[in-house]
Amino acid sequence: MELSNLRPAAGSKHSNNFRKGRGHGSGNGKTAGYGHKGQKARSGAPRPGFEGGQMPLYRRLPKRGFTNRNRVEYVGINVSVLERFEDGAVVDIQTLLDQKIIKDTKGGVKILGNGDLKKKLTVKANAFTETAKTKIEAVGGTCEVI
Repeated sequence: MELSNLRPAAGSKHSNNFRKGRGHGSGNGKTAGYGHKGQKARSGAPRPGFEGGQMPLYRRLPKRGFTNRNRVEYVGINVSVLERFEDGAVVDIQTLLDQKIIKDTKGGVKILGNGDLKKKLTVKANAFTETAKTKIEAVGGTCEVI
């Protein structure tokens, strides 16, 4: 037996498209799968996360931090990734998407300075780190901020 072969026991699973509370013959009549009496058997049962009047977990935990709604989230690309382009090529966001280096642009593309570059490239991106800029310009390439 392996994890990929595990299946529920035969007859233990029901589909969700059967009609509840339609008589004994349906196999789900009378209490319609809700058991006998109790809070969860009645209409207006408590919402998910309700703890019976006890202070719920989401209110017991302290609020922490701050989320800036105007934050720009960049997709980071290292200088070493740019090595796959030909010498003298123009690298912009569209060429990165075409080469499947990035999936989407989110808020923009930022070139990071990890790795080495030996080719002269014209790189057009939303942002550059200082080390990335020096590595690109040391080889004779140019950095253009879009």
